[in-house]
Amino acid sequence: MAVEIKIDNRTVWVNLLKQNGNLLELDVDGKVYQVDLLHTPGGTFSIIESGRSYNIELVPQNHPKKYTAHTLYNTFDLEIIDAETRYLINRGSNGTASNEKNISSPMPGKVVKVLVKEGDAIQKGENAIIIAAMKMESEYKAPIDGIVKKVNVKDGDTVEGNQILIEIE
Repeated sequence: MAVEIKIDNRTVWVNLLKQNGNLLELDVDGKVYQVDLLHTPGGTFSIIESGRSYNIELVPQNHPKKYTAHTLYNTFDLEIIDAETRYLINRGSNGTASNEKNISSPMPGKVVKVLVKEGDAIQKGENAIIIAAMKMESEYKAPIDGIVKKVNVKDGDTVEGNQILIEIE
């Protein structure tokens, strides 16, 4: 799984080559690293690479894949652009086309949790469904204020790309 990470004005490509528990083999812009990565409570990551220890705190920004990263001496803004994010950027929205009132799956995945039921009132931006795809869970929000007209999936269902999950009127 390769992701593009924008760190301030720099872009790097990171590809997970192997994983055995906390031990990772990563390709970062063509250079391979062996790291021991531990996610500690509170959003902090402990990284050991070549016998050197690093701690990084990731503070979420107002976008699910944008963070402020704090190290001992520096602070960086970073954005993780994975396949799902790239798809949404190319589509121009956060899971729905700008003129749609339905919530669609941007790619194949599995329904983790449906958060609404038919007849529910829902507000624009309210979480409606959680989908797991590419080893990540993503929350999809209502594109408009309205009433849930139809829920086309249930928890545990496998979904296809561009499948309409929830219809809102």
